[in-house]
Amino acid sequence: MRIHLTTAAAGLLLLAGVGAAAAQDVVIQPEQETVIKKYVHKQPLASVKLPGVELNVGTALPDTVELHEVPNVKYRYVVVDNQTVVVDPTTRKIVKVIQ
Repeated sequence: MRIHLTTAAAGLLLLAGVGAAAAQDVVIQPEQETVIKKYVHKQPLASVKLPGVELNVGTALPDTVELHEVPNVKYRYVVVDNQTVVVDPTTRKIVKVIQ
């Protein structure tokens, strides 16, 4: 009986972990991405260099990086190494790299 409980508990923890990982995925709707792209095109920024920082979804940007607002969008953006990076301002984590 003890083995069954341990197996069941392990299964629940595994499922909880999968659910938590899925909850962290941020999906930017195509309409929002279009708004961001158009705004960035009209409001170009100088590209900044961030040595040692990989531009991957989930990577947190340092506090020294200034994030710029896009009207009517909850995310902010910055241009790093000539790539537009969309960032969640509350966590400073990259949610999308727009090519």
